[in-house]
Formats: sequence, structure tokens, C-alpha cells
Amino acid sequence: MVILKNEKLTAKVDIHGAELKSVVDNVTGYEYMWQADPEFWGRTSPVLFPVVGKYVDGESIYNGVTYKMGQHGFARDMDFEAVEESAAEKAAFGDDTALFVLTENEDTLTKYPFAFKLSIRYVLKDRDIKVIWKVTNPGDETMYFSIGAHPAFNCNSDEDVLILDTDKTLQVNVLNDKGALTDRVKEVSVGSDGSLPMSAELFSEDALILENEQIHEVTVSKKDGTGLVKVRFTAPLCGIWSPVGKHAPFVCIEPWYGRADRADFSKKLEEREYGNTLVPGDTFEKEYSISFIG
Repeated sequence: MVILKNEKLTAKVDIHGAELKSVVDNVTGYEYMWQADPEFWGRTSPVLFPVVGKYVDGESIYNGVTYKMGQHGFARDMDFEAVEESAAEKAAFGDDTALFVLTENEDTLTKYPFAFKLSIRYVLKDRDIKVIWKVTNPGDETMYFSIGAHPAFNCNSDEDVLILDTDKTLQVNVLNDKGALTDRVKEVSVGSDGSLPMSAELFSEDALILENEQIHEVTVSKKDGTGLVKVRFTAPLCGIWSPVGKHAPFVCIEPWYGRADRADFSKKLEEREYGNTLVPGDTFEKEYSISFIG
């Protein structure tokens, strides 16, 4: 476990999955992150790579070969290397930073046919944590992938409110019972102040899947005014999720570069909607931030 600490917050990141496991207020002792109780959901903030959501039938096809891989990919279940920072990196990012790296191995190549280097950096500054992803293609052919976040924050998912950076009605894509995207789009109303009250009904059809950059900021606002969390991102998609029917005491705010396949998708890896492409030697770099307000 790697610990980042300043005067205001203490954060813990596990090398297993490079997963942010805890963020605690140093004064109040409040824990912002869901603590992975398996009764509801046994994870806290998994990184989704090299797929977000599910392939149709758990399969992708590349160069005529079929590859099988589970939901959200394999990175969340692998041990990363915690990399020692260079003097230049410390100067650029400060002392409160941690870098984790994952590369392909024999097992990943049976599920996903590309060499890769996935770097995840966490930067703690004041009451914010910035998460920086870098995906590099060290191979000799074009690489296709998705990446996403899945952080879970403590709250009351039956009573608390989400504040979005829009007052427009949300167009929400709906999954079928196999986790594939259907053609059905439902509308979810948002208050004039961007408010979206949480409830069991809101999450009755699994995650809210928002395409086409409908939002870029979500605040988890508790009724008593404590434990506020704000997630900011530039990703084209966002998922908002709490487990169906469980009245779970957390909500996930999920910036995504990719999503589940449509139910009638061809399975061709290079044709996935919202997929990302890297030519040999190129690097994809994106980031999002979380503010732990109080």
C-alpha cells in the first residue's frame, strides 16, 4: 500500500490494480471512499482497462482470432509496479505523488492481443487528487483499447443528491440483462440547479450511461452538508452507478473513454464505438480529478 499525505488528507493506493482504496480527512477522520464491503460491492475504485463494460458474449475479434475477456478488463485484478520517482518527476509533480505501471504478459496476451504500457499517477494537492492515465503502444501494430474510472464514494444512495454541471434532461443509454447496450434511451430530468436526487428508482436499470459529453462535473452532496466530493473530467462518457435494489451506501462516478458493446455489435475490436486507437510508439494521456470538499 502506498500512502500519500498532506496536512488535510491521507490517501492510500494499493499496488493491486493501482486502486485508490482510502481518502481520509486528517481533522475529522471522515472516510470518503467506499470500503469494499462485499455485501454490496467488493471494490473501491478499480481502473477499467483495456475494456470498459463488456464485450458482446465476452468476446472480441481481431485479425480473425477470437479473444475472451471479462467485464472491465484485467488491469483491476493485476499487481502494478510502484515506480520510484526521478528528481525531474518530483520537481514536476511534488512529493505527494505515486506512479504505478503495468505491462503485458503471457496471460494478458491470451485475452488481448497487444503489447502495452499502462501508467497511472496519483497526485495529492491540498484537498484534491488528480489521476493521470498514460497508455503507450510499444508494439509494431495499431493498438485498440478503452479505459475508464470507477471510484465509489460513501453516501446515502436513497437520500443524497448529485449536482451536475447541466440543467438539461439527461439522455441515458440502457443495458440489457447481459450488460450489452440496447437501442433504448430513457430521459432523466435534472433540476434547474443541476440537482439529481438519488434513489433506488434512479438506479433500477443499472448504471446511468451518458454519452456525447452531456456532463463534465458531478458533485456528491450529502443532506447534512458533510462529505462533499466533486469529480471533474473531460471524458466523452460518464457512468453513474449504485447496485440495483441494494440501497447501497455509496455511489460511483465514472469517467469513461469507451463503453459496453451494443447487443448487435460485430465483435470486431477495431470497430468498437468510443474505442481509442494508438499507432506504434504513440501515447494516450488523459486525467480526471476528485475534490474532497469537507
